Amino acid sequence: MKRSAVVLAILVLLCSLPAEAQCAMCRAVLESEEGGHAAKGINDGIAYLMLFPYLLIGTVGYVIYRMRKKAHQEEN
Repeated sequence: MKRSAVVLAILVLLCSLPAEAQCAMCRAVLESEEGGHAAKGINDGIAYLMLFPYLLIGTVGYVIYRMRKKAHQEEN
């Protein structure tokens, strides 16, 4: 079970597709701009802001996992 979860996680990370995350209004304004430099900056900023909730949830999950593992080892 653990091995399949690890393989699945690796596949998801390696097979991710690039995403453009803009609201409809931002897209309309940025598409009218020449060059697209601002649009790339907006996309990078949105991806950057999306990263931190996932890091926080992952860290909390890892801490809980370690606490439960330690409690289980002390029990045995």
